[in-house]
Amino acid sequence: MALVEHWPLFGLRITTPRLELRSPTDDDLAELIDRVRGGIHDPATMPFTVGWTDAESPELERSSLQYWWRARADFAPQRWDLALAVAYEGRLVGVQSLAAVDFVTLRTAETGSWLGLEYHGRGIGTEMRSAVLHLAFEHLGAEAITSAAFTDNLASQRVSLANGYEPNGTTITLRRGERAEQVRFLITRDRWLATRPPDAVEVTGFEPCRSMFGL
Repeated sequence: MALVEHWPLFGLRITTPRLELRSPTDDDLAELIDRVRGGIHDPATMPFTVGWTDAESPELERSSLQYWWRARADFAPQRWDLALAVAYEGRLVGVQSLAAVDFVTLRTAETGSWLGLEYHGRGIGTEMRSAVLHLAFEHLGAEAITSAAFTDNLASQRVSLANGYEPNGTTITLRRGERAEQVRFLITRDRWLATRPPDAVEVTGFEPCRSMFGL
């Protein structure tokens, strides 16, 4: 019996005009590690609250694998982190995540992502965010999705705004041991319905996954 019969997320696919998003297999993780090692942001900056990309090899590779394996192992209706590999022109170029706690009751989740440096500036970040928003609102039944970006991470802010998110206050957090401000963003179901892009997004393989989200 194929592994997807036991872990339906391996059969989930979200496709857009240029991209395919899927739950990564271990073979996919090896390719994503290559992308991480190639750089995903300017080392002079840190776009993440947890500075995992500051780690040196081999800790960088090992901690990355542990994160993806942990996301799989801990996936449950009460708390889940759906980390989707993003394929573009036959290569895996980044990860788009959607994570939630008590989603069945709260119907709210948070997006996060990264993209290999060589693929920045092509609109891929906006398109992969659009894809996961479609999954969240159209198939999971979300009522609101949130995101956050440091005030100096203008590219991430532009991706949120391009997808219809609205500013939703600020928070103060640690970044590399220092105080830093983040801008919070929010998009509601009504806002998504009013601003969703016309580009076709197709989701396949979702029904076998439904119970994994507690739906």
